[in-house]
Amino acid sequence: MEAFFVSTGIVALAEIGDKTQLLAFLLAAKFRRPLPIVLAILVATIANHAFAAAIGTWITTLLGPETLRWVLGISFLLMAGWILIPDKLDEGDTKLAKYGVFTTTLIAFFLAEMGDKTQVATVALAAQYHSFFWVVAGTTFGMMLANAPAVYFGDKIANRMPVKIVHRIAAVIFVVLGIATLMGAGSRFGF
Repeated sequence: MEAFFVSTGIVALAEIGDKTQLLAFLLAAKFRRPLPIVLAILVATIANHAFAAAIGTWITTLLGPETLRWVLGISFLLMAGWILIPDKLDEGDTKLAKYGVFTTTLIAFFLAEMGDKTQVATVALAAQYHSFFWVVAGTTFGMMLANAPAVYFGDKIANRMPVKIVHRIAAVIFVVLGIATLMGAGSRFGF
């Protein structure tokens, strides 16, 4: 369950102010149909994070425990820095409206999440915890915790969210994970 809780917390915090959350705000304002948007975000996130977790799990078969420990530790530290860089939404992420609410959201959200902070974090978390199911479940739940309220209450909460503080908290968590990993905290898991 540790993999689930850490994955949920990391992704929920990392998603605040992220490009995909900005996309969720935009899609909600454009379509004003929250249920198909939230369902499409869920499907896109499961597909995207399952792919990312599969890569993270696969990486553990390629690298020895000592190398993996250093790669993961440094990755978490890099994520801490990356999370402090504000995201911007690309125009191309929202030009699919001709396909309807669900399909537009599904495609736009899946593509926006490719190479995004939360996808990279999912790769690292799956490699760290060796728990494909719990990492995907946790990262997906974290995405939904951050994005469902954005869809339903976006205009009411967007200006009240202390994004910089949330990003700093997430960065601190990534630093703690990175240092703990580099110091061998994952040795009980075989790396």
